[in-house]
Amino acid sequence: MSGVQHIVVMGVSGSGKTTTGTALAQRLGWPFTEGDAFHPAANVAKMAAGHPLTDEDRAPWLQALAGELAKAEARGQSSVMGCSSLKRAYRDILRSGAPRVRFLHVHGTRKILTERLGHREGHFFPPKLLDSQLATLEMLGPDEDGVVIDMASSIEKQVEAALHLLALSPKEAR
Repeated sequence: MSGVQHIVVMGVSGSGKTTTGTALAQRLGWPFTEGDAFHPAANVAKMAAGHPLTDEDRAPWLQALAGELAKAEARGQSSVMGCSSLKRAYRDILRSGAPRVRFLHVHGTRKILTERLGHREGHFFPPKLLDSQLATLEMLGPDEDGVVIDMASSIEKQVEAALHLLALSPKEAR
């Protein structure tokens, strides 16, 4: 599949969005944007204090990310972005940034997520918020342009699965 497109690597905290997204972007030769870097300070403080974000908290953050997709689109540059994208409404905001926004959902068991969050250091997201994210998560709908991969697989296998399922080729780098 050719042409400018944007892959949003989605999933709850601890799923490996950044690791998988970075590896996929490197393989494709596309830039990677870390969505967490666009959270307003108030959002980071709220999560760090153990409080889940509301839709109202997320709205400006999602608009900023849609803006980043629009900038890449304007440059004619395909891109990869890490963003939880938990609800379809959130994904709709991201889709407003460019005509071809696709989703790669890195999904796995609660057990693996809990283990990963328990070992993660230096991140503002506390493990106790995992339940709120799992409760908020809406799986990709059949009419959404996206696929699901298993976070229990190695990063190499996740990237290979993403390339295959999204019909991407590293030769398509733009």
